[in-house]
Amino acid sequence: MAFRLPPLNTLRFFEAAGRLLSFKLAAEELEVTPSAVSHGIQSLEDWLGVTLFARSSRGLALTDSGEDYLPAVREALTVLSNATDRVPGRPPRGSLAISVAPTFGARLLLPRLPAFRQLHPDITVHIDTTHTRVEFPRDGADIAIRMGKGTWPDLVAFHLLAEELVPVCSPELLSKLGPTARLCDTPLIHITTVSQDWNAWAAAARREPIDCERGLMVDTIQMSIDAAAQGLGIAIGRLPLVRPELASGRLVRFCGPSVKAETGYWLVGPRETMARPEIVTFRNWITREMQEFAADASADASAPPPGHEGSAGQRGSIDAPQHVS
Repeated sequence: MAFRLPPLNTLRFFEAAGRLLSFKLAAEELEVTPSAVSHGIQSLEDWLGVTLFARSSRGLALTDSGEDYLPAVREALTVLSNATDRVPGRPPRGSLAISVAPTFGARLLLPRLPAFRQLHPDITVHIDTTHTRVEFPRDGADIAIRMGKGTWPDLVAFHLLAEELVPVCSPELLSKLGPTARLCDTPLIHITTVSQDWNAWAAAARREPIDCERGLMVDTIQMSIDAAAQGLGIAIGRLPLVRPELASGRLVRFCGPSVKAETGYWLVGPRETMARPEIVTFRNWITREMQEFAADASADASAPPPGHEGSAGQRGSIDAPQHVS
């Protein structure tokens, strides 16, 4: 059967330009010149015999024909891309776009990326740390690392790292407040972008509910750590992410126990793309890295104080990766 199709590149140009409504942005995404995109779109319009874009001083807009054609082209390119990715024996190479929670990206992913690059030089990694939850595949991300409970509709999730919650502050603030200080009388730091913060800790630790309208509001875990270290209040520290500050003495525990969080970090993505060699390679690598990180944190936590005889304990591990639909 002979397929009557326009050149594939013109369809790629059209899909990107139609999604972004910009020849310039489409060119940046596809790593070509805006002129190449413009000429490609013109070639496609000539081949079809219809106008796909309305060009004006106000910008670019799809015509009715373009609006009707775009979803079909996107679906066809997605099917073709997924089929190509699943060809048996294809080695991992090309690009991998990852949407990452900001603190995880800065503290855990970036310091380890040189090792990944050395192991897999043919995979180019693109990282986006925006707070906005990506829509697959519309927003251009292949996979994401997100904090949550592992239940995202229509996505596959692999558990990477568990967390424990514990109140922390600077040693100077602890000294200033004194040993009789109570949480209800102290400045608190709240993170507006997480689902488990002060009241999750209070409930698990069997404390009175916390007034979440009182105190300093920040939008990232990293900012809450920095604010606490600067003496601006008491924050919910997340172990093992906050381990470096506790080990260095930049932060100290304020009160109460550490409690296991219901949330953790997960690697998520669409089921139909998770078999891509690049994604499988990255998933296996980051899972091993996080298992080693959690094991090291567990060993540090169980080590005896200086001068105490005894074993530092066995290395721990996080839960094995699991699929969550």
